Amino acid sequence: MSEPPAPTRQRFLTGLIGAPIAHSASPAMHERAGDALGVRCLYQLIEVAGANREELRALLDGVRRLGFAGVNVTFPYKEAVLDLLDELSPTAAALGAVNTIVVSDGRLFGHNTDTTGFARAARDLVASSGRGAVAVIGAGGVGKAIVFALADLGVSEIRIFDTDRAKADGLAARLRASHGIVVVDRVEDALRDAVGLVNGTPVGMLPSRGTPVPDALLHDGLWVADVVYSPLWTPLLLAAKARGARIMTGGELAIYQAVDAFELFTGLTPSIIEMRNAFDDVMAKATTASCAGAKTGSPSGYWR
Repeated sequence: MSEPPAPTRQRFLTGLIGAPIAHSASPAMHERAGDALGVRCLYQLIEVAGANREELRALLDGVRRLGFAGVNVTFPYKEAVLDLLDELSPTAAALGAVNTIVVSDGRLFGHNTDTTGFARAARDLVASSGRGAVAVIGAGGVGKAIVFALADLGVSEIRIFDTDRAKADGLAARLRASHGIVVVDRVEDALRDAVGLVNGTPVGMLPSRGTPVPDALLHDGLWVADVVYSPLWTPLLLAAKARGARIMTGGELAIYQAVDAFELFTGLTPSIIEMRNAFDDVMAKATTASCAGAKTGSPSGYWR
């Protein structure tokens, strides 16, 4: 008598929409987490640069129809997809940015795991610094998520700086009624007497070697976080570490937002350890590749 066929592993089709994303760590993290749980998670990179509204609509219709469990969304589409979705979580609606879209019964539901992920990653730093004032550089999609996360963590004052003052004002207006939100015109004003600093911009991401904050403003009374993870140690973090500040790399946000997104896509709780190991493997390969690229003059970078 023949043996019964082995049970087919549960499968989930997921992915990431954005540009540039060729070197994202997300596929490795999601697929490794699925393997550890005994399910098949296929994570596709959908790199589309310069998509207009109708092109995004067509892309999301494809996600809806092709059997995706969901997709992540990154730069530059976290805000552009908002009114193309069927429903938003309260957090995503409040902050006006989506980084995770779940497909359920043919409908698209928008969430923001940048907010929940950053809150989990930064909780100890915020608590140990007495929930004092924090400077946030950048009021774009990820900057918004960071500000909301800090507000949820009970930070006493959040100072927002963006080179586009109107963008910072718009973000502050979403929270000012119930939280200590201040918009400033200079980085120096944001950091005055602050206990924390978060870079929510791509400044410092390879091939850029810039920093959003002058080194002279950094000191050992600060904790400093960066959302960039290519390189993991950005010029900002290196300068902050040299001055004795406590550090959180962009890897922490990358890992924790992925953990929360995986659970939304699959209904399963992934292993943080497995996701961290996958992220570390990607970073090790990226370091090797960047060294080779330096010899050939071909640097590369990626956004979450």
